[in-house]
Amino acid sequence: MRNAILLLTFFIVSIANAQIKGIEQRIDSVMSLMTLEEKVGQMIQVNGKFVITGPQMYDVDYEEQIKSGMVGSFLNAVGVDYTRDLQRIAVEETRLGIPLLFGFDVIHGWRTTSPVPIAESASWDMEVVENGARVAATEAAAAGQHWTFAPMVDIARDPRWGRIVEGAGEDPYLGSKIAAARVHGFQGDDLSATNTIAACAKHFAGYGAAEGGRDYNTADMSERTLRDIYLPPFKAAVDAGVQTFMTSLHELSGVPTAGNKFLLDQVLRKEWGFDGFVVSDHSALNEMINHGIVENQYDASVLSATAGCDMDMQSQAYFTHLKDAVQAGDVPIAKVNTSVRRILRIKFRMGLMDDPYLYCNKEREKNSMLTKEHLAIVRAAASKSCVLLKNENNILPISKKTKIIAVIGPLANAARDMNGSWRGQANNNDVVSLLAGIKNAVSSKTEILYHTGCGKKSDDKTVFQEALEMAKKADVVILAIGENGDQTGENRSKSNIGIPEIQIELAKEILKVNKNVATILFNGRPITMKWLADNMPSILEAWYPGTQGGNGVADVIFGDYNPSGKLPASFPIVVGQCPIYYNYKNTGRPIREGFKWQTKYLDVPNKPLYPFGYGLSYTSFEYSNLLVNKKEVHFKEELEVSVTLKNTGKYDGAEIVQLYVRDLFGSVTRPVKELKGFEKVMLKAGEEKVVTFKLTSDDLRFHNIDMDYVAEKGDFKVFVGGNSNDVIESEFKLIK
Repeated sequence: MRNAILLLTFFIVSIANAQIKGIEQRIDSVMSLMTLEEKVGQMIQVNGKFVITGPQMYDVDYEEQIKSGMVGSFLNAVGVDYTRDLQRIAVEETRLGIPLLFGFDVIHGWRTTSPVPIAESASWDMEVVENGARVAATEAAAAGQHWTFAPMVDIARDPRWGRIVEGAGEDPYLGSKIAAARVHGFQGDDLSATNTIAACAKHFAGYGAAEGGRDYNTADMSERTLRDIYLPPFKAAVDAGVQTFMTSLHELSGVPTAGNKFLLDQVLRKEWGFDGFVVSDHSALNEMINHGIVENQYDASVLSATAGCDMDMQSQAYFTHLKDAVQAGDVPIAKVNTSVRRILRIKFRMGLMDDPYLYCNKEREKNSMLTKEHLAIVRAAASKSCVLLKNENNILPISKKTKIIAVIGPLANAARDMNGSWRGQANNNDVVSLLAGIKNAVSSKTEILYHTGCGKKSDDKTVFQEALEMAKKADVVILAIGENGDQTGENRSKSNIGIPEIQIELAKEILKVNKNVATILFNGRPITMKWLADNMPSILEAWYPGTQGGNGVADVIFGDYNPSGKLPASFPIVVGQCPIYYNYKNTGRPIREGFKWQTKYLDVPNKPLYPFGYGLSYTSFEYSNLLVNKKEVHFKEELEVSVTLKNTGKYDGAEIVQLYVRDLFGSVTRPVKELKGFEKVMLKAGEEKVVTFKLTSDDLRFHNIDMDYVAEKGDFKVFVGGNSNDVIESEFKLIK
């Protein structure tokens, strides 16, 4: 039996090696036929006609550019009909017939949208994350797309940054798990399957650390911080098999990332062994002139090509200058050959070199959108992404037998806003608003009153009174407030991250006439909301929950799903605390009771309003009996950490148990806590379970004083709890 298994393993490995070798040989054959112009052409991406996602700098006849062999890829070419027409030109009207690669920002859905990425991340559920990406991939591929510019895996510690909505929040461990899950969801097990698309890890790297939380701004940090905080999710994406990377639009420590050889060559290629290709962000090569690192477009093309940026998105710098730069000796032809090889490799892996029209099936496009399966997946995701922040007097869940429910607020019937930013090809008519979801959840015996109450941002209070009259009549009020869907995303940074004041005033007036208020928040970033937290009895964070958002959130409101979500990013008390995150480092003068000289604000605590990992349930959980199986553990041994979790409430529910560690003394200073594990545990009312985590020295590694990635012997604390703040603790020692 053992010999049979060995033979089978050898056979499988041999086939895999032969396939790899076969692709490389086919790439050699293609490249041997290519002129320099045709090679440069593969490195050029241009924009389609119908969707604009960045500055348009040129008015070019792209059909003629395709015919000349000077386009390798399109972004924003939408639909089977359009992509087939472009592909036909590339395949049938060019000398070599190399197919085009079509890419699009399929961030959280194509026609069927999942909750926005930060919302999915709040589920802490990798199945939710992977399934959402698979729905997006299936529909996008059916619509002629080969490639998504996702996942965005930037760590973001500052909620002023609008693009925090696209990622997994502030923590590198959680972010790494989610990065891998999204890559698997998009790419599946077979990149040539017609329900998968190539993923793209972006924005490489440090983009989420933009100064002041202002998009496109400079980021400057130590290499240690870069490697320990911002790079791990990118490495996780590489390990998961991601096929492409995207640079960013900012500079990192003095060098724009589209021309950053340290990132693109040293880290990505030499250290991590990445064999896919790198595309610039939209017009990034041209923007290096504004950064002041190059004088003109020619120099930009030289810097990017030699640094390892394989494809120029939209700036046309490679189109205009790369051939001349090679002929002048400023860019080695070997650099161009390597980039072209990487691009062709992905086209072969996707099956496009064998069947350029593989993704051009009109019937598949028609039948793949908004299927029952897809709608069920995103509805469940909307429920699992909700985070219960407060629930005094058990306002939630609301009984379906309630006689009169007033649904009030500018986000209550705002179908478009449920999709947040990067809506793909979503249609507002497909979206279930909160109001519609509530009506779907109750019988005709329940009277639903509805009023906008106020505008999303206007100062008009003249309609307050009508809403207040409804609130007076109701047994319970569901108040839907927050940011509209265009308030987060690219180029949507904000210095004030609070809910518009008109909505807070509406909330104050409603609370005066009815104390039974469940506040439902719709937003794409952590927000400041101290008045709500102090005064509203019940608050449910629903984010932007997607196509089935109204139904999914209603499932939580009425108790069909017991909320289990946890915050992936800290919510500040005031914006002046930003950037704010749980895994900060101590200072020489940390907070100590009764000590004057300490790191603090005069007017607000250091701690956030709601910490990373926070989220309540309709039931309650008790943590006890935290144990480590040994107080001293050798580098090659495994440490077991166990805790008893008990459901002490009246509802069945799931709790996300979180494991943190602290390295007390290092060769460089260490964070006060670092997430090292989590598990979602389902318990019936009254049930208890022992939850066990395993740690090794590999889990304790960091970049030490010599920039070696190692674990160091010494004393550690270990914490387990339901969020990063409320934990029980033990300790252990790591010894040689």
